[in-house]
Amino acid sequence: MDFVQSPDWPAAPPGALAANSAAARYGGAAPTPPSIGRATAPPPPAHSATAPPPYRPPAATPAGTGTHRATPPIPVKILVAGGFGVGKTTTVGSISEIAPLTTEAEMTTAGIGVDDPGQRSGKTTTTVAMDFGCVTIDRSLKLYLFGTPGQTRFGFMWDDLARGALGALVVVDSARLDDCYPAIDFFERAGLPFVVGVNAFDGRLAHDLGAIRWALAIGEHVPLVQFDARDRLSVRDALLVVLDRALDRATREKRA
Repeated sequence: MDFVQSPDWPAAPPGALAANSAAARYGGAAPTPPSIGRATAPPPPAHSATAPPPYRPPAATPAGTGTHRATPPIPVKILVAGGFGVGKTTTVGSISEIAPLTTEAEMTTAGIGVDDPGQRSGKTTTTVAMDFGCVTIDRSLKLYLFGTPGQTRFGFMWDDLARGALGALVVVDSARLDDCYPAIDFFERAGLPFVVGVNAFDGRLAHDLGAIRWALAIGEHVPLVQFDARDRLSVRDALLVVLDRALDRATREKRA
């Protein structure tokens, strides 16, 4: 409280003790106030016979050495597309390192005859806008996954979701190949690199990959892989194929 002075107390003359100082209350000689700045160097520490060395600023780190500020990873937008009920939402949720954003709505009787998830499916909800998740590949690359709605009536959203994307994973149910035709047609028209991933429902396919490629009429330049949308590592491998396809195209375009 030595620094507190009430407005009712008389002001101390310059160089004198403050009226509310500890020395004034309890007695004792007042220390001589130093001049502006430090008048003398501080004494050496008691545990050392000599004074510590003077402070020297650290030398500048040469360019290209030392620790650099970490740069944020490059964002890469990937679409997860396909027909209704093929496992797009499950795919995003299996790999996302954050709680995925979903826009699931309960299926009602109004969708009977319009939305057909197949006889093997116990699906009770459907995506009405989009799914979103992300996964970090390494310190330099991070994938942002956007799942598209599968119903034809939500097709108007695909153009917006595809803007800025570098590649796409088209998820296919081997028992309902006709549901993925619109997605393949969309990416072929858009000129966007894509990979066809056949989701192995119950761990098996209705047709082998060769027959599926023939039925989808896709060229050999389009990768065709089998994966399990419920398994994180399986989804990772499929997305790495998409990333490799996108990087290959970007490299070829840069050389051209």
